[in-house]
Amino acid sequence: MCVKQKLVVVGGGFAGIYLVKHINRRLYDVVLIDSNNYHSFPPLFYQIASAGLDPASIAFPFRREMRKLKPLPEYHFGEVKSIDTDKKTVTTQYETISYDRLVIAAGTRNNFFGMADLDKYVFTIKRTSEALRCRNEILDRFERAAICHDADKRRRLLSFTVIGGGPTGVEIAGALGEMKRFLLKREYPTINPDEMTITLAEGSDRLLQTMSNEASAYALEALRHLMVDVQLGRQMKSYSDNTLTFADGESIYSEMVIWTAGVTAATFNTTGTPFSLGHGGRILVDEFNRAIGFGDDIMAIGDISLHATSDNPRGCPQLAQVAIQQARTLAHNLNRHSWHRTFSYHDKGSMATIGRGRAVADLKRLHLKGWPAWMAWMFVHLISILGMRNKVAVLVNWIWAYFTYPTSLRLLIHPERYPLRHRWGES
Repeated sequence: MCVKQKLVVVGGGFAGIYLVKHINRRLYDVVLIDSNNYHSFPPLFYQIASAGLDPASIAFPFRREMRKLKPLPEYHFGEVKSIDTDKKTVTTQYETISYDRLVIAAGTRNNFFGMADLDKYVFTIKRTSEALRCRNEILDRFERAAICHDADKRRRLLSFTVIGGGPTGVEIAGALGEMKRFLLKREYPTINPDEMTITLAEGSDRLLQTMSNEASAYALEALRHLMVDVQLGRQMKSYSDNTLTFADGESIYSEMVIWTAGVTAATFNTTGTPFSLGHGGRILVDEFNRAIGFGDDIMAIGDISLHATSDNPRGCPQLAQVAIQQARTLAHNLNRHSWHRTFSYHDKGSMATIGRGRAVADLKRLHLKGWPAWMAWMFVHLISILGMRNKVAVLVNWIWAYFTYPTSLRLLIHPERYPLRHRWGES
């Protein structure tokens, strides 16, 4: 009888959760570690940040999802702080866990490109908690502006800048644009929409660099229709005292800056043999997603992994589809104790939405824009969300929001300050 090995999976994003679901748990004792007790859906974080969706609609508890899996995997709450590759252990702030095989699927974090302390002053939407913080700040500014009698102060309160013209930047800028064009006059009649400024700054010469020229042009047109000031070729240099300075020396005033410009791989303190890292701090892997230099003991999948090929010299794009396909391929090989199926990414296309009824989609042989692309975008995202209840909740919200702007989600709920929690870094 084969002795079961202990397989530890770090990270419960698309890569981690799909691996846990597809691995043969009669061959492996599976342990999933994540700092959140739920799987979330990052492509829709911008809708949380703009109060379009409730966080619970795009999150699904690990323990509930795992209940359906037999034999039952384990979930351990905690953030992995260090990995000892010699002793084969991972350590969180709460415990040390040993492993026979380790799969790292910890994803990415925000990359501020060396701009010191920028993370203290800009808003980000890489996690559910960050998106909620962003939502609260936007709503807080609307409420304060609605009762402010100083026109100059209102303009300062309503000065928003989005840094980065990728899908996330375009989507959050579009959501803010819809608020400016349609929401303010309905729910905040004391605010003149012209007092709200939205700037989208992109360092390259076009939006949506990874998509077609047609998609970029449509996104630019759609954002301008939503009264977003799109500035191309504007690379951010610094941000302090509410002044955002660009590399060309020009500056603009903005009290709320939303950063979507870049990511870098999650990092750990490593004892023993270090990982080989590539572009963006990603772990170098072979064609089977095995970490270079560790044989069959350690693997990396998802955004944190990098397998360079002639088609993708910088590795596969950091997309959900890549993570899902890598997880399924790795599970196939682990289940058969045989490294015979190499990973090959099958590109199913890219999508981005710019408000209601406006989207772009680059599929294999088809370029969609406008209403057809928006319908395709909704369908793809709906089927990707975990849980039937969540799918229905999101669909109902989208249908309702198409005809009206529901107020029930625009709740301004600030967390209480006390008691202090040292695990949150409070003092």
